[in-house]
Amino acid sequence: MLLGYLTDAVAGRSLDEALALAAELGLDGVELGAGGWSKAPHLDLAATAGSSSEIRKLQAKLDDHGLRLLAINANGNQLHPTDGAAHDAVVRGSLRLAAEMGVPTVVLMSGLPAGAPGDTMPNWITTSWPPEAEAMLRHQWEDVALPYWRGLADEAERLGVRLAVEMHGRQLVHNVASFRRLSDAVGSPAIGANLDPSHLMWQGCDLLAVVEALGRDIAHVHAKDVRIMPRRTAVDGLLDPLPPSAVHERTWNYVTLGNGHRGGAEFWREFVYALHAVGYSGPLSIEHEDVLVGGEEGLRRATAILRPLLFHDAPDWTPADV
Repeated sequence: MLLGYLTDAVAGRSLDEALALAAELGLDGVELGAGGWSKAPHLDLAATAGSSSEIRKLQAKLDDHGLRLLAINANGNQLHPTDGAAHDAVVRGSLRLAAEMGVPTVVLMSGLPAGAPGDTMPNWITTSWPPEAEAMLRHQWEDVALPYWRGLADEAERLGVRLAVEMHGRQLVHNVASFRRLSDAVGSPAIGANLDPSHLMWQGCDLLAVVEALGRDIAHVHAKDVRIMPRRTAVDGLLDPLPPSAVHERTWNYVTLGNGHRGGAEFWREFVYALHAVGYSGPLSIEHEDVLVGGEEGLRRATAILRPLLFHDAPDWTPADV
């Protein structure tokens, strides 16, 4: 396994400073945001993709710090009825750059379409009733998402890059069942899952069961934690539209690793072992979205928890022949 971080956590620093921090912490590499919902503080996708000179400069910076580029992050909503084309351009550019640099994975969302032709806003359907909900879901999946993803998967296969689809609330793919619906319908080995446990924590999932269910479809992992507020969820449940800044009023919040999910650091020990058990040997990329803790401090705390838990060697023990 490899340990890295999504450098948006220190967006106010230069790329050199972000890489130096990763090297100081003994990380294996970094994940760079390319655009979409990221301000892409450390990667100019338009200038780099297709430019051998810019690629050499970026690779030289990584090499100077002894780091790998673990993944390119293209999170956004490429199925948005009005903004989708711009986000799709980030996805396509990220695929191209990943292929050019030998980066195995592009992390992205499934996207969320409008509920009906002509609508201008995405619509997340969370129940099957009233009856129009099923009609909207049919439109989103059959008319918009699956045609798009079949074409995107073909391109990713041609380029030799895997698409790590993040299961995220207010996206068409938000849990294991919806990931399976996408991957089974498209039927491409290019489609894998980006497992960010935080988004499944607040949906009430058992993460160890999720790891077992996904198995070798896990293509990338984000290390991010959530703190559930039991007294609030007992009254209002887990669907919470309040902004992250309303941290003291929300039913759940993103927090620094170890301060959230039940069991704290012990949960992460079990989570990493579950990943190892299903054969995952890729990156754990720390993502920091804790509004109460600074990015560097959150990164240092997460690194201290995760580094001793990772597995590096292939298993070699077998029972004695007696």
